[in-house]
Amino acid sequence: MSYIIAPSILSADFAHLADEVATIEGAADWAHVDVMDNHFVPNLTFGLPVVKSLLAATTLPLDCHLMIENPDRWAPGYAEAGAYNVTFHAEATANPTAVARDIRAAGALAGLAIDRDTPMEPYLELLPEFDTLLIMTIKAGFGGQSFIPELLDKVRLARKHVNAGHLNIRIEVDGGISADTIGLAAEAGADAFVAGTAVYNEADRAAAVTRLRALAAPSP
Repeated sequence: MSYIIAPSILSADFAHLADEVATIEGAADWAHVDVMDNHFVPNLTFGLPVVKSLLAATTLPLDCHLMIENPDRWAPGYAEAGAYNVTFHAEATANPTAVARDIRAAGALAGLAIDRDTPMEPYLELLPEFDTLLIMTIKAGFGGQSFIPELLDKVRLARKHVNAGHLNIRIEVDGGISADTIGLAAEAGADAFVAGTAVYNEADRAAAVTRLRALAAPSP
């Protein structure tokens, strides 16, 4: 199984975002961009103008996690701008399938995010419509939170369903992923990992990414 390491620029220096993304180029697979609107979650971060600027500054695929209201209105714009993967929250729309189809039509992969308190079961049958399933291992909205191991039960359930249906979908985990937790998440069935402070709090970001990737791999 190939693993995706997606450092979150939520933990980077906002005054030097292009330079901060450059520190993970060549090591990371994606750059994870946490878009928060101060409505769906009680925090305000980046929007489409910042994403467009980053797209012009890096060759890394941008993994945009939209923690916003009205993704049906806003999500396709991120795809049209050139984001690689556009993930929105199941809790933010009554019609996730329609939003996913609009994202794909606009040229990006479509991701479905499931927050901490949302059950996985109602969304399992929708997974063929998506390229990525992002399972929060914290409560969406803030960086630097502690990993909640019990949420890996959702990962296990999703992996079982994905394997049984032979679905081509990444299972991504976001929240508290570090050297201590990435192996647990991988063992549960995740194959893409968002890491914020575990990368950006280190002096050598590329080395931090390489270490996380090695820790995700099962022991021989």
